[in-house]
Amino acid sequence: MAFFSLPSSTHPIHPAQVRSSSLKPLIYSSSPGFFSHAFRPTRVTNHKTHAEASTCKAQNADHHQNPSTDDSISSSKSNSSKTSAGQFERRDVLLGLGGLYGATTLGTKQSSLALPVSPDISNCTDARETPNGIPINCCPPSAASYSDYTPSAREVYTRMPAHTVSHDYVKKYSSAIAKMKNLSLSDPRNFYQQANVHCVYCDEGYSQSGFPDKKLDVHSSWLFFPWHRWFLYFFERICKNLLDDDTFTLPFWQWDDSSGMQIPPMFNDSKLSLYNCIRNPKHLPPKVVDLAYKGTDSGIDPKTQIQYNCCTMYTQMITHSSAPPLFFGHPLLGGGDPDPGAGSIETEPHNNVHDWVGDPSEPNNEDMGVLYSAGRDPIFYAHHANVDRMWYIYNNVLKRKNIEDPDWLNSSFIFFNEAGRPVRVTVKDSTNLAKLGYTYPDLPLSWLDRKPKARRKGLNLTKVSAPKASEVLPIKLEKPISFVVERPKKSRSGQEKAEAEEVLKIKGIEFDKGETVVFDVFVNEDDTSKCNPCKAESLGSFHTLAHGHGKKSTTSRSFAISEVLEELGADDFDSILVILVPRRGVVTIGGVEITFVPKP
Repeated sequence: MAFFSLPSSTHPIHPAQVRSSSLKPLIYSSSPGFFSHAFRPTRVTNHKTHAEASTCKAQNADHHQNPSTDDSISSSKSNSSKTSAGQFERRDVLLGLGGLYGATTLGTKQSSLALPVSPDISNCTDARETPNGIPINCCPPSAASYSDYTPSAREVYTRMPAHTVSHDYVKKYSSAIAKMKNLSLSDPRNFYQQANVHCVYCDEGYSQSGFPDKKLDVHSSWLFFPWHRWFLYFFERICKNLLDDDTFTLPFWQWDDSSGMQIPPMFNDSKLSLYNCIRNPKHLPPKVVDLAYKGTDSGIDPKTQIQYNCCTMYTQMITHSSAPPLFFGHPLLGGGDPDPGAGSIETEPHNNVHDWVGDPSEPNNEDMGVLYSAGRDPIFYAHHANVDRMWYIYNNVLKRKNIEDPDWLNSSFIFFNEAGRPVRVTVKDSTNLAKLGYTYPDLPLSWLDRKPKARRKGLNLTKVSAPKASEVLPIKLEKPISFVVERPKKSRSGQEKAEAEEVLKIKGIEFDKGETVVFDVFVNEDDTSKCNPCKAESLGSFHTLAHGHGKKSTTSRSFAISEVLEELGADDFDSILVILVPRRGVVTIGGVEITFVPKP
């Protein structure tokens, strides 16, 4: 059975054809993402001449018009699996921890009948609509005849920072990407077909197996880290195969260190296949990345930006990652609605870096700035390699534990291996890097000692005029709002803090997934204009990335506050002052609570 084949009469489509009002979208039942880039809207730009922009766009369109006629991979067959994806037994799950911390709703399952999540690959939704009404087809070739896969690497190789690798390495990696781009479009290893794999899993192209009315999105939940680890794993193995070099590893963009806080040189060389012209021209080197980027440049000097970035890393990796549900994200169970809630690193800096690289002159902030197209930029894989490295640091440097819930461990996904064959993998097989055959170097972490400090301690709430949260929420967040939230317990003992994290949870966050939405959260601050990421009063942001469709979603955002309240001199306060400041997009806030999350 062939994975995919285009009709013999099909010819490459030039982007100019898209602008013809007589041209209707071409949709095939098993169409590849080739057409999604072909339907890119006309690009409006103020930073390039018309000729330069046209050349750049044409070059990108050419990447999808593969001249290769070698379909040997598409005619290969995989070993059929005797087990259907997602066929797991239901079982009872004990809920509740009892005592003070038994009331928490963060990171606990909401049903006694639980299922691991798996994709229904038999029915991929071909077309998505961007906010501008542009058809997006991101269904990869058929993966119906998959086999189960368990990694068993014999050697372990080290991924290295992208800004430190040799010239020969850069040439080799560029060659691998060029080879991927030149593969037949019917080959699932083709670079843009790989981008489609990301698109279909993030853009709700698949439903959840066994639940046809529930879509699957691997973002904004506890699936985020393991899915992307597997995605990079097979992408790396495809590179190894095309290079005939088992020692090759992907580079990572070390945006958490001052030495790597610019777009790495290899991705900024227009002579290499690693280059992509669809990036924000204001953020090219030597511009320092803003790990708390909200859609507009702060205008601060590079040295200060680096300091803010280090404080952001401390907040997200140390403060807000004190328990597994806070780091990995909320549980997504079979039959559950997508977007239960993102973990600390996914929300910030992962989303911020995507947003910072994307080109705002594109209608949808492509490529990196919107999820359906992010995988088309080679820098995506270096960005996510560093995100994956944060998981490595979480385990090996911070010595924090993974989720032990069997519904997380037994969730599964389907990818294409280096031979172009579909394989099914589980989350539990992604937790051991040695079995996957790669690791990361133990580099200095300058952000470990960048704990944000209080702008001022002991804010007297009796002198602050603010209503209770119940008197304000729910509300459409159109301007900054302040409200008081009562704490379930104050002045907890050291033992109590060691057992559970106090968490501020913003609930019922409703927004359109077709938009990027950002709002900031502060605590015990009466002048947010004086705050920055290095001030403890700044808890961080709610930051989503736009998808390729406009669907309403409801989610939540959690902030660990045990350490914060100690720093602010507010550990013995009965309540805290919360301030929400809208930055981008339209969002409604449903409610707020302070709860406790058990630590392992």
